[in-house]
Amino acid sequence: MIELAQDFDVHPNQIKQWRDQLLEGATGVFGEAPKAEPEPAINVKTLHATIGELTLENDFLSGARSGQGGSVAERKTMIDPTAQLSVSRQAIVLGISRGAVCYTPRPVSDADLKLMHRIDNLHMEFPFAGSRMVQGLLV
Repeated sequence: MIELAQDFDVHPNQIKQWRDQLLEGATGVFGEAPKAEPEPAINVKTLHATIGELTLENDFLSGARSGQGGSVAERKTMIDPTAQLSVSRQAIVLGISRGAVCYTPRPVSDADLKLMHRIDNLHMEFPFAGSRMVQGLLV
């Protein structure tokens, strides 16, 4: 051991540690073959349920792709509330948020429209005016 330490310029204690590690783990390295881990049990019912869901999604998409809509508004028209696939799942498949599907905008009141037109006219009259000046002009 001392000769090895001198030949490879290593401390004899290090060689002793390596020797001990080899003797402890040699059977694992050179001996028995590693035991294969058992494969996890496959739940066939879960797989069939997943296949059924994916089939519904594919059927929905094949019908929806006939329009090949690109914008959110076009994809929103593809949602069919009577389909077997839920509306929220249809929205996910089409890549739009469920909120965009369920949202119905409120109509703008006449008073708000009148105020917006007044602000537009003031902005056209005074393009240099900031929000504070426009607010002062509205009074």
